[in-house]
Amino acid sequence: MNRFLGITLIVLALGLGVAPHYTDCLSQGSVLTLANGKTQPMKCHWTAQAEIAAAIPVAGLGVVLATKRRKANMMNLGVLGIALGIVPIVLATNLIGTCATATHICNTTMKPIILTMGGLISAASLGVVINGWRNRKLLE
Repeated sequence: MNRFLGITLIVLALGLGVAPHYTDCLSQGSVLTLANGKTQPMKCHWTAQAEIAAAIPVAGLGVVLATKRRKANMMNLGVLGIALGIVPIVLATNLIGTCATATHICNTTMKPIILTMGGLISAASLGVVINGWRNRKLLE
């Protein structure tokens, strides 16, 4: 079961790291034009960049869960996964956020994708915690 959940975390991490780059405003050609004529990406682009940093430890956790045979620390790894699943959600909602215009692609597509993947990462990690708890009860 942990192998399946580990592979699931790897797939979710890949999606979390890649999908925002195709659904941010910069991918659609929208940028901010400053008063001096220079252009700058909107803040949803920086959220997409930060999601890569959030996806890397999730992928590492998935690799550990998929390859590790010992079940002694699975509950701890699951708790870590729950915390790592909350990070992308906080990045997209509070820390960096998305554009102010509700009709931009970052608000209609990118933000729901990030929130869904963060929730699924936390749910899969909760499954690891439950599985570790059940295995610990069987060993006692």
